[in-house]
Amino acid sequence: MSSVRTVTRRAGLTTLVAAAVALPLIGTVRSTTAVRHDTRLLDVMTFNLRYASSDEPNSWKDRRPVLRDLLLRAAPDIIGTQEGLYTQLQDIKHDLAPHYDWIGSGIKGGSDHEETAIFYDTRRLAPVAYDQYWLSDTPSVTGSNTWGGAHPRLVTWIRFRDLGDGGRQFYVLNTHLDNASQYARERAASLIAQRIARFDRSLPLVVTGDFNTAAHTTAVYDTMLGAGLKDAWDAAAGRGLSYATFHGYHELLPNGDRIDWILVTPGVTVHRSAVDTYSENSQFPSDHLPVRSTISLG
Repeated sequence: MSSVRTVTRRAGLTTLVAAAVALPLIGTVRSTTAVRHDTRLLDVMTFNLRYASSDEPNSWKDRRPVLRDLLLRAAPDIIGTQEGLYTQLQDIKHDLAPHYDWIGSGIKGGSDHEETAIFYDTRRLAPVAYDQYWLSDTPSVTGSNTWGGAHPRLVTWIRFRDLGDGGRQFYVLNTHLDNASQYARERAASLIAQRIARFDRSLPLVVTGDFNTAAHTTAVYDTMLGAGLKDAWDAAAGRGLSYATFHGYHELLPNGDRIDWILVTPGVTVHRSAVDTYSENSQFPSDHLPVRSTISLG
């Protein structure tokens, strides 16, 4: 894997440096022994946050406390986020317990644009290495967009050490596919599949993302499953009620399109998956509903 970055605890941890040099896969993360779970279960969430805006209704000022309450109640170990702005992600980090951190970068590099970031509970997980690449013909070129998509899109991945499972390592990959172009989505899925094949396949992989297309109905879905992944929703031993995961602040639609997915490699056990419909006084934290899965790595 080119341009792989090891993780340090410098101030730059929470935002990637776009032009990093290649480094070996050796982490220098601090050690911690305070682990929240007594079991080997991991709680994973994918959540398109809807970028922060002062526009009413559904301004970030109104949504932020609802999002805070949702996340504190859910207490996920991993949150693959999409669309969050740097200041918005800083707000979320402030609102969560102090043991959360995040890694991500803007879709055009730096911190002035929407990010595809991964939050994680530092009591449970220690990042060993990470990287990012753009979903284009030139993946290493910051902000590149060659397939006619409405916006540049990227992937952020982290290799974690699980402090609650004997230091076992696994990957988390988070992405956000284009909202306008099916061609761009299909090319993106193919690139992700190619890059997944470069990972150490002996390690489990969890994929989170807003794929902007419905599960079961698209070549994007087929490509991702063809890359050796399974849908955590279908694989779950138990499931909550199904809803369209994009609602646009309108009435929720039972059994609607699930465009936000969690995917895992076959050895991962999925105990339960659910669409989280939490709101307060009819205020939703985003125009998407988060999807949650409780898993064990095998």
